[in-house]
Amino acid sequence: MTTQTPNDQQNDKKERRNTEKKMVNRIVLWIVGIMVALLAIIGFMGYRYVDSALQPVDKNAKSEITVSIPIGSTNKDIASALEEKHVIKSATVFNYYVKFHNYTDFQAGSYQFSQAETLDDIINKLRQGGDAGSTKTAVTQVLVKEGITIDQIGDSLNKLTSKNKNLTKTAFLKLMKNQAFFDQLEKKYPALLKSAGQAKDVRYRLEGYLFPATYAVSKNESLEALVEAMVAKTDSVMQTYYGSIKKQGYSVQEVLTLASLVEREGVTEQDRRTIAGVFLNRLAIKMPIQSDITVMYALNTHKTHLTNKDTSVDSPYNLYKNTGYGPGPFNQPSLQSIRAVLSPIDRDQNYLYFVANLKTGEVLYATTREQHDINTAKFAKDNGQ
Repeated sequence: MTTQTPNDQQNDKKERRNTEKKMVNRIVLWIVGIMVALLAIIGFMGYRYVDSALQPVDKNAKSEITVSIPIGSTNKDIASALEEKHVIKSATVFNYYVKFHNYTDFQAGSYQFSQAETLDDIINKLRQGGDAGSTKTAVTQVLVKEGITIDQIGDSLNKLTSKNKNLTKTAFLKLMKNQAFFDQLEKKYPALLKSAGQAKDVRYRLEGYLFPATYAVSKNESLEALVEAMVAKTDSVMQTYYGSIKKQGYSVQEVLTLASLVEREGVTEQDRRTIAGVFLNRLAIKMPIQSDITVMYALNTHKTHLTNKDTSVDSPYNLYKNTGYGPGPFNQPSLQSIRAVLSPIDRDQNYLYFVANLKTGEVLYATTREQHDINTAKFAKDNGQ
């Protein structure tokens, strides 16, 4: 039996350490090599994706596609509209591309694009304000105000018939009742319109879904194109909130319904968020919402004071008689009101009532009917009633 000397043992340890070190180095080099290869592949694929997105959707395309860009549209809004119309391949690439080049001077209007155009071609048109030689250059604008109904939008359209003969209230309301048209939109915007399509007893399925904004309209633009631009704008705005809506257990129809009431009941952001909390507190205990807005919508009129006969009207929209949300929205709510519903405040105060001073805009809240009656009497006295 051979006995190793201390020097031999030390040499063996050094040799083992050297061997282990070499193995570790090989493993590290192997891992680094794989990572470099993966990064190279990812980089190449990313380059190919971006390069492809900069190219035309269809270089052989001949037809033109009309895209309306409303006043106040962000670059993200524009990218979404272009991708939705299949004018560009990727809204994400568009956003990064214009941000990298610091393009901020896009103009609102009605544009004619071709799928044969490159991203640079499209951007140049947006910066120039459209094709001056096109027969579809915007000739007027349609303003959808916050809190107005579909009927009121129809009234606004009637005033523009000299600019575009398609813009009549009769044709607009007929389109609002067209189920086949709604089905087409629902197919394009399922996240937005699915719950609206499932609603029962609605007057207009698109009530609440025509986002408040200014829309450029060309001389011969169809009502269908105009309405789709409004719906597309709503979908673009709501993209940020679909996750929150689902997480909180609401449907889009429920959120827009409450937002349409908050829109007409509150003025400041704080009051709108508190009023949203009042409505949610009532819904939580199956108490009727009892908003005058619902009765006036049911009656299709506007009144300063409602009678007992008014609040007893037989309509699914009358939320004095019926509990729950009702069939659907009562007008076109603003983004602030939508946010108020998704982030209410003071719910823990258990408010179930509120009344506003018509002169000052002050709102008082109450947990009991007795306190609410006192608040109402106070404001009635202040307003000289």
